Amino acid sequence: MSTNTGRKLRADAERSIRTIMEAAERLLSQNPAATMEQIAQAAGVARATIHRRFASREELIDTMTAAAWNDIAQAVEASRPATAPPLVVLHQATANVLQIKSGWRFALAQTTPPGAAAQQTFAEVIAVCDALFARAREDGLIRQDVDLVWVRRIYLALLGEAAHGGITGQAPAEHPDTVAARVVDTLLHGVG
Repeated sequence: MSTNTGRKLRADAERSIRTIMEAAERLLSQNPAATMEQIAQAAGVARATIHRRFASREELIDTMTAAAWNDIAQAVEASRPATAPPLVVLHQATANVLQIKSGWRFALAQTTPPGAAAQQTFAEVIAVCDALFARAREDGLIRQDVDLVWVRRIYLALLGEAAHGGITGQAPAEHPDTVAARVVDTLLHGVG
């Protein structure tokens, strides 16, 4: 992790920021109106510490969103999207992202535009996703006449529903591999 100036943080500062973000994620998932003071208390740090690390609540949320998208980018990259067979990548990336999404429910559910860092990482993840669906079409997993942007939008919607439980707000209790198999099967074969 680095600062806005690009300087690498000391290990203790990095741990402090991670602790604050994890506490903020837990607290804001339960109470989106939680204050910085409540977040500091949940993180077990002084209020001055949280304000030294984050100038505002919005900066904290932007940092959380960027961290969440970085985790997703790493999870997608771990599925070897450029080299593994598309069906394998689709399943593995889905399982990996489901695990990430369960830990970043609040940060990834933001309706306001994320900061520049999160926007860039998001765009990179979308580009990998689009390239994967193009490869899947070349391999015959997706029909030639289907709009790949539509495929991506449906996939992301399925992934969101699977991760966050839709109306109930309850994510499935099954193993991420089981849920990933269901998402991929629904994407590629529908429900009919």
